[in-house]
Formats: sequence, C-alpha cells, structure tokens
Amino acid sequence: MSFLQPNGPVIDLGVNIDHVATLRNARGTVYPDPLRAAMLAEQAGADVITLHLREDRRHIKDADVIALRPQLMTRMNLEAAVTREMIDFACAVRPQDVCLVPERREEVTTEGGLDVIRYYRQVEAAVKQLQGEGIRVSLFIDADEAQIGAAADMGVPVIELHTGRYAEAGEGELAHELERIRAGARFGVARGLKVNAGHGLHYQNVQAIAAIADIGELNIGHAIVSHALFAGFENAVREMKAIMVAARLATRVTA
Repeated sequence: MSFLQPNGPVIDLGVNIDHVATLRNARGTVYPDPLRAAMLAEQAGADVITLHLREDRRHIKDADVIALRPQLMTRMNLEAAVTREMIDFACAVRPQDVCLVPERREEVTTEGGLDVIRYYRQVEAAVKQLQGEGIRVSLFIDADEAQIGAAADMGVPVIELHTGRYAEAGEGELAHELERIRAGARFGVARGLKVNAGHGLHYQNVQAIAAIADIGELNIGHAIVSHALFAGFENAVREMKAIMVAARLATRVTA
C-alpha cells in the first residue's frame, strides 16, 4: 500500500527496463545498470519489473535476467519468444510471470500481437512447459475476439493487449482504436482472463487506457526511460504511476 493507492491496488504499473540496457550496450560498458533501474523503479512504486530477453540480445542479456531474479521485491515479468531456447531459459530462471510475444530479428520493436490461432500448437506446448514449472503465463495479443478466445481456450490466466495501434493512431482513428481495446478487455474479462495492456504508451496517451476498468496492469518502458533523462528514474516512475491511478480513480468517481 502506498500514498498513491491508499485503499489497495487501483491499477498496476509494470516498468520495462529494456532501454536502460540499450543505453548500456551502445558503448559496451557496465553502466547504466538495469538492476539498479529495477531497484529504483520498485522503490518508486512499480508493481512489476518487465524485461524482454530477445533472441539477438540487443538489450537485456541472460546475465541481467539471472542477476535480477533473486533481487526483485515485486514480480519479474519476462517477455520471451516462443522458441525452445527462450522457454528452456525461462524455466531455468523461473520468473513469476512469462509473457509470450512475437519476435522478428529485423523489427525495431514488437510490431503486433502473437498469432495464437495460427501457432496454437507451438504456443500451447510452451504454455504447458512454463506452467509445469509454476510460472504464470500471459500472451501478448491484439484486441481481437478470436485471438482472445483462443488464449482463453488454451488455459492461460492472463493476456496483454497490444496498444501499439492506439498509440500510433491519428485523430480520425483514435476513438476506433480505443474502443477496440475497451471491447477486447471487456471480452477477456468475460472469458475469465486477467487483462493487461502495453506498447507505445507514454505520459500523454496513457490516461484513456488506464481509465479502462477491465485492465489490471500496464507495462511501459521507453517513455519512462526517456523521461528519466530529465526527471530522474524514480520521479519518472512516480509520475507515470500517479497519472495512471488518477485516470482510474476519475473513472470510478464519474461511474
């Protein structure tokens, strides 16, 4: 419980520390340290620490995940592709959560949700292996009823809705994309899923997503790391959490 959430959780913030590692790797140094960023984020009110171990290791490295796992006071949410290497690694480290994501080597960042329907057997095998180790599994998917239904049928307890299209939408498309996310979150909850969301969210566009009562957690990284250059890491996390909580509480007051 914190001053931001005096009556318990309102909406959780997962702070993605990938781009702290991006900055470190740009010069091949040992700083800035993602572990320190995670510790500061927790102290500032983060509920989850999210990190993506990509196949090309462009930011987070295996050693980062291993070092972080025993140090976190909250939860580790490890994003990973559906490959034998990544699933075996996750099972060895045993984070509290693993979010299965699509991944292409040539992309700058994740471009869309995992196609659960097309790759149902592969995803299902990965889910079963992870769940066998006591790991909670989520699927990073688009706000599409067919994909959400497939995730629910597979037996995962959590989905994370891809908000990239909302974040990139022009004025004429914004309302439509926001409604897609609202409808997807509503459908997911109706199917018994915990619904999270993330991708492309920042300090100016997060309010409408945080206000959606069916969404329990937002995962945000690039915007927080960028703002931290000017505001400091703890302040950047606190500001984002405060914006999210205010948006959710405002919705409760007006409901």
